[in-house]
Amino acid sequence: MATINVYTESTPNPSTMKFLVNKLLINGSLDYADKDKAQESAFAKELFKFNFVNGVFFASNFVTITKSEDAEWSDIEALLKDFIKGAIESELAVKPIEHTEEVAFEGTEVEIKIQQVLHDYVRPAVEQDGGAIAYKSFNDGTVTVELRGSCSGCPSSSITLKSGIEGLMKRMVPEVVEVVAEAM
Repeated sequence: MATINVYTESTPNPSTMKFLVNKLLINGSLDYADKDKAQESAFAKELFKFNFVNGVFFASNFVTITKSEDAEWSDIEALLKDFIKGAIESELAVKPIEHTEEVAFEGTEVEIKIQQVLHDYVRPAVEQDGGAIAYKSFNDGTVTVELRGSCSGCPSSSITLKSGIEGLMKRMVPEVVEVVAEAM
């Protein structure tokens, strides 16, 4: 078995940190905003045993952890890196085997184009910051998305949403007038 390396990157959200590994953890993404939602994932359930963990988000080769306000990254970062390394080496499951996520776009021609732009252009950039974006709906020119991981509650997410995502969407899909985020 290859050596597992874990390194961290800060995210625009000061309450979250991205823990990257040199192994694919999951195809797609999974967001566990609290301990109760994490019951299906052995990996997330174990992370929530740390009293300073408030959220866990998995995507491709990283896990983004949201910490409690009273915890300092300088105090917990090394502990979490060691835990994540050990969990991956012991093959602790991120998700149940039967759960698969395939990319399938549905809706009108415009809705499919919006979903394709989100998937191909926006998702990779959002994942770079330890988060995820999901298409919710398109009505009367307004695209509604859901932000997860480090993007959920991030102070700069509204700027990213309006300046970046909305601008791109308007250029690539002329029917789009506005992009808004649905509260989680």
